Amino acid sequence: MSLFDSIFDKVSDHPTVDNLAAKLGIDKEQAAKAIAGLAEGHQADGDTVQEAAAKTGLDAGILEQVREHIGGEGSLTKFASMLDKDGDGNPLNDILGSGGGMLGGLFGKK
Repeated sequence: MSLFDSIFDKVSDHPTVDNLAAKLGIDKEQAAKAIAGLAEGHQADGDTVQEAAAKTGLDAGILEQVREHIGGEGSLTKFASMLDKDGDGNPLNDILGSGGGMLGGLFGKK
């Protein structure tokens, strides 16, 4: 399972995603795709929003709005560094590690 799919599966049924979708006037699936795409895009070498747009097919304007609602690019960087529990420079293994990692616990699927 890809990083995108792992994150999408974990966030798609979360009430916070419902609230974000309602605020932006998009459906819940689009909000979940946006979050997963931005999380994966943040780890790529290119522009986070452009990477997410290419992955999800969502409009860059919607992705910008989602990014701003979750705290902006700086927050993605800070969030990623806080999640890197083992200090290896890769927070994804800590987030999605065995047993669901932190993200699994955050969304109640641990």
